[in-house]
Amino acid sequence: MSINNWKVQPSEVLNASPVMPVMVIEDVENAVPLARALMAGGIKVLEITLRTEAAMASIKAISEEVEGALVGAGTITTPEQLQAVADAGAVFAISPGLTPKLLAAANKSSIALIPGISSVSELMTGMEYGLDHFKFFPAAAAGGIPMLKGIAGPIPQITFCPTGGISPSNYNDYLALKNVACVGGSWLVPAEAVKNKDWDAVTALAKEAVANAKR
Repeated sequence: MSINNWKVQPSEVLNASPVMPVMVIEDVENAVPLARALMAGGIKVLEITLRTEAAMASIKAISEEVEGALVGAGTITTPEQLQAVADAGAVFAISPGLTPKLLAAANKSSIALIPGISSVSELMTGMEYGLDHFKFFPAAAAGGIPMLKGIAGPIPQITFCPTGGISPSNYNDYLALKNVACVGGSWLVPAEAVKNKDWDAVTALAKEAVANAKR
């Protein structure tokens, strides 16, 4: 099987920014200013997780109002969710894992799916569907840097975005790996800053992450 009908390719998503912010948006009114704050800091790829009631409307608002942003949805677990976020305007989707049903749905979708894996067997299942870009999740708990180095030996052609346990203190250690294009992190969008609408603080964190990234 091969997935080749996506408008935006996974490689474009994972190479757009060194850090992909994991965005949990509780209030849709914060969606556009938060996205613009991240964009002002040099982050153009945005993952809005489907953990809140405002998530779907936030994806729609950002896709319609923030020019140049690569808007995606996180925590996709079903084909129905994949279709819903595509309808809302997302250009990519990220899942914590993979299933045959989800991969089959992605094969028919117009938006890129970047599924999560934490084992070589899961990776090989995704590869059978023509995928070569994956989320490595939960990164720290699943073996972190040693695991990614181990995978790179027999399967060097795969590219990852590790997420889970990534922070300003270790993200460059991950970015130094040849099979890592970017990392996912929630530190760029601290809940307190979003709650207080401190968009300057978000922009500052984004600028710092981009400026200090070594990839």
